[in-house]
Amino acid sequence: MKRRFKVYLRINLITLLFIIVSFISLTLAWFAYTGIMRVSTEIDVKVWYIELKKNDETVTNNLILSLTELYPGMETIGEVINIKNLGDSDAQVKYSIMSARILGTPEDNYVIDEDLITSEYVKDRLSHEYPFHINMNLSKGYVLARGGEATFEVSISWPLDSDTDLFDSFWGTEAYKFQVSEQEKKMADPEYKVRPAIEIVINIAAEQYIEEDTTSDLRYNLGDEVLFDVVNNQVCTEISSTCIKTYILDVNNTLGDNVVTLLPDPNIEYLSSVFSDYNDAFSTITNNWTVTTRPLLAEDLLKVISVDMINSVLVRENLSDLIIGNVSYENRVYSVMQKAID
Repeated sequence: MKRRFKVYLRINLITLLFIIVSFISLTLAWFAYTGIMRVSTEIDVKVWYIELKKNDETVTNNLILSLTELYPGMETIGEVINIKNLGDSDAQVKYSIMSARILGTPEDNYVIDEDLITSEYVKDRLSHEYPFHINMNLSKGYVLARGGEATFEVSISWPLDSDTDLFDSFWGTEAYKFQVSEQEKKMADPEYKVRPAIEIVINIAAEQYIEEDTTSDLRYNLGDEVLFDVVNNQVCTEISSTCIKTYILDVNNTLGDNVVTLLPDPNIEYLSSVFSDYNDAFSTITNNWTVTTRPLLAEDLLKVISVDMINSVLVRENLSDLIIGNVSYENRVYSVMQKAID
């Protein structure tokens, strides 16, 4: 399928930073599949070995994230798993939440049933519906054969000063009561296994790369540089008056997408202007372009920077910094923007 490209223009107003985060590592390993070469009795055995590591130690693909202590102002906790493909075949990678328990109340005990409670729904709730925030991100949906890598990251935070003091107080009290209750059970029964305040089971799956509409596109990754001719509406090879340097702005392009979003090099001044004249300047610059264009939007930037689960924060006066977190579910990106405005 031939791709159409959109170019989002920035006129020296906002500096877009592609944040490279170093992660910890995670490894998955399974065996091979076989395929017949030509019409003969030869068997081509391809090695299938996906390695998952955390702190240089191999871990399984079923991760149990647990946290014993939970309180406002706690230091942000980060876990990173490195995923490395040591096999001979490209692999698709994805993750899903299998279950999540917050303290001991039934309504905060989630068991995934894709017909009723989806992994995406629980991921959004853990990120935004509690005073503490549990965020997770997979850097890309594939790992190339013979050394390709991806990272899976989780962060847990609870800002000390927020705009929801009563909410903080309620959950702080509940967390304390839960911890006391667990210790009392342990004292009454030495064989009782104390439960952590939070326990989340996450599955990371690696499968053979198969070209389907929902499969991540190997050619178009967030932040990749693309030379694009905005007049002839095609990829080009040498920078000129019409062939400009751009960067891919989509967080995850799939094979089913027919549009790739490109951001012109943000380090170049295309036209000196002020924000109040943005639309006029935009029209002047793109007047002779044949590629589809539109102005750069705040949500474009938010979707990009929010993939960093540690360092991308919402800064508000007299309040603690708040990790932006997952904004991919339904209209969450707009509610986060509204929080910044308020």
